[in-house]
Amino acid sequence: MNTSCSFAQAWPRRRSVAVAVGGVTVGGDAPIVVQSMTNTDTADADATVAQVAALARAGSELVRITVDRPEAATAVPRIRERLDRIGVTVPLIGDFHYIGHKLLADHPACAEALAKYRINPGNVGFKAKRDTQFSQIIEIALKYDKPVRIGVNWGSLDQELLTRLMDENAASETPVSAAAVMREAIIQSGLLSAERAETLGMGRDKIILSAKVSQVQDLIAVYADLAGRCDYALHLGLTEAGMGSKGIVASAASMGILLQQGIGDTIRVSLTPEPGGDRTREVQVAQELLQVMGFRAFVPVVAACPGCGRTTSTVFQELAQDIQEHIRSSMPAWRERYPGVESLSVAVMGCIVNGPGESKHADIGISLPGTGETPAAPVFIDGEKVTTLRGPSIADDFKTMVLDYIEQRYGQGRPAGRRVPADVA
Repeated sequence: MNTSCSFAQAWPRRRSVAVAVGGVTVGGDAPIVVQSMTNTDTADADATVAQVAALARAGSELVRITVDRPEAATAVPRIRERLDRIGVTVPLIGDFHYIGHKLLADHPACAEALAKYRINPGNVGFKAKRDTQFSQIIEIALKYDKPVRIGVNWGSLDQELLTRLMDENAASETPVSAAAVMREAIIQSGLLSAERAETLGMGRDKIILSAKVSQVQDLIAVYADLAGRCDYALHLGLTEAGMGSKGIVASAASMGILLQQGIGDTIRVSLTPEPGGDRTREVQVAQELLQVMGFRAFVPVVAACPGCGRTTSTVFQELAQDIQEHIRSSMPAWRERYPGVESLSVAVMGCIVNGPGESKHADIGISLPGTGETPAAPVFIDGEKVTTLRGPSIADDFKTMVLDYIEQRYGQGRPAGRRVPADVA
């Protein structure tokens, strides 16, 4: 299992078939992959290139773009070329609905430029055309050696399949709830589509499944059942998760349980951006979910106490925020300059109660003075007290020490992970 967690998991990671998506491996022994999606008009190449680049810099390892009409399909190869030119190599996934078969056939450069195609069985075609148009997309994927994600969504579920299962349930001697039938329809839609792709010649190492719903308990139930019925790589996501804290909590609650059960090979946190909000927020939340659960490390962790009546000063809050923002904004460059820096832990504590102990547990930590305490701030590096900072420049002095520590521990000529105390008085 590919994880950095130091605790024993309740369940081992589910073994799935590995799928290569561009230069990224999904499933098998590969780390859980973070994915995101643009909300630009793909036909607007300038806006799409800018957003894909921003998502990639934030840490998205796969980026999905909408391909909904000829103008968008025409723009895809230009977008890929421009991204490559500026050094953004993140694989692009084409999101197809209704006329994907026609767009891929009419725009071979688009079919070639994409690293994966996403197909929704509920709207790939209707009635007699469904199987034909699905087959056409699979045949094009085979021609260009591209994997596919068969992505079922309960908002666009195959109504013929759902109606049939509802009728069978009504006639059963032991009928189940409508919700259970809905979940079964979602699972069958994905599995039957994958089975059809295999009969057309697509290998299991070219298929990823997803079964997205918007309610936490339904998502957990669907994926737990789906995971037990196949070994395809699985993409996790709570569809229409919502805005702000609601979307974050719902996504973390549902996917956190599934990930702890070993289910999930790639994830997306589908947040609704607030007006004028940053699309990269969904990438940050996905990374934080994987990191706090111990599955991967993306950025140094900044631990900070919540504050109480003993910490009336706002210095520790401002310092923690300043360091955290500086770390995240610096990570694109730091990944290249300081290999292994994502494993760094920093503690910024607000008083003497838990401050010294928490700081000792971090790679580098500071315990700022609380209400009524001596205006002194002990600093700990690798578990040892190295100095005490005093005066109005405590915050700036500590930030300098953090940067010095990073340079010494992770800089050129230093093996990743070696602990080297900062040179402090």
